[in-house]
Amino acid sequence: MRWLITGAGGLLGQAVERALEHEEISALKHTALDITDPVTVAKAVDGHQVVVNCAGYTRVDNAETHEDKANAVNGYGALTLARACAHTGARLIHVSSDYVFDGRSTVPYREDATPRPLNAYGRSKLMGEQAVQQVLPRTGYVVRTAWLYGAGGPSFVATMLRLGRTGETVSVVADQFGQPTWTADLARQLVALGHCKDAPAGIYHGTASGQASWFDLAREVLRLTGLDPLRVRPITTAEYPLPARRPVFGVLGHERWKLAGIREIGPWRDRLTLALSDPVFR
Repeated sequence: MRWLITGAGGLLGQAVERALEHEEISALKHTALDITDPVTVAKAVDGHQVVVNCAGYTRVDNAETHEDKANAVNGYGALTLARACAHTGARLIHVSSDYVFDGRSTVPYREDATPRPLNAYGRSKLMGEQAVQQVLPRTGYVVRTAWLYGAGGPSFVATMLRLGRTGETVSVVADQFGQPTWTADLARQLVALGHCKDAPAGIYHGTASGQASWFDLAREVLRLTGLDPLRVRPITTAEYPLPARRPVFGVLGHERWKLAGIREIGPWRDRLTLALSDPVFR
């Protein structure tokens, strides 16, 4: 079985490539594959049985003023890949986001919860989800994730490690909640999904279990690395305004993995502990 990874230069794309080290793969960075170009996408998809789409426009705040660019990649790009997969019979695993929700829930969002994005980035991701489901109703998989960290690029965890080592006090938002997720864990789930030919098509939630605020996560990163967690000071979202509104509550449920016979990732604190002990990540 041959795999194609799009967006292979990103944080998640690199993790998926590592998880597929013993498989036959084509790992294409955005400089090698523009997923909005139907001709190059068709050529790239041809000959592959599973496509993992890690490509995306991820500049959440910039998307507020450049929604057309976000839609082009996250929406039309997903559609272009889905059409190419439909033509060749390849299965598509498309990575989406918790930002398709408005954050007003008080319990974890089920996979079938109604999306109501708050910002342009979320709207563009929802466009991509809908495209994959419409074009590939039996062979398209949408995996929503959130709060990713891992080796090979910038992340909130990496930033906290860097700032924690300076000895300075850091102010971090304490009233937004989500699920910190290690890219290595999500990559393993995506690979397992690709191998499971009997997995029902549709939406899955690829995040660690439990929940944390950004403040909780920052303090835990410092504590686990022997730094002083008391250097992290809690602030509110109102004290740290950004162009794009963020969901206050982005916690996701994981029920559909049972249908595919694939295990959930597990508690975020346990996975963070393991990640920070990995010399590749550090």
